[in-house]
Amino acid sequence: MGYAKERKKLEKLSEKITGLGHYDGKNLEIITDIFDQYSHTTRILKNKDPEHFNELYLNELQEIKEQKKALKLTTDEGERDSLFLTYKESLSNALTKTIQVISEIK
Repeated sequence: MGYAKERKKLEKLSEKITGLGHYDGKNLEIITDIFDQYSHTTRILKNKDPEHFNELYLNELQEIKEQKKALKLTTDEGERDSLFLTYKESLSNALTKTIQVISEIK
């Protein structure tokens, strides 16, 4: 199975997320878009090859969702920046792991 298209998309998302440094409306929009694209791509990969991607889909995606929810629920400005960075790291790590799995399949 070819995963070049998905890998390239994930690599672009990974590059995009690197530039996000702090919480603000624009960065929140960007990271939400990255999350949506990652989630969609992971679902596609899981459906194509559940043996390799089901665990990533269940575990990594769940962790990111928890970070996203924590960020959404906080009202403290100082905590919001910290939670944003945690959310960013979770998403970045998930992107890296997924790219690594794709690379190992070849």
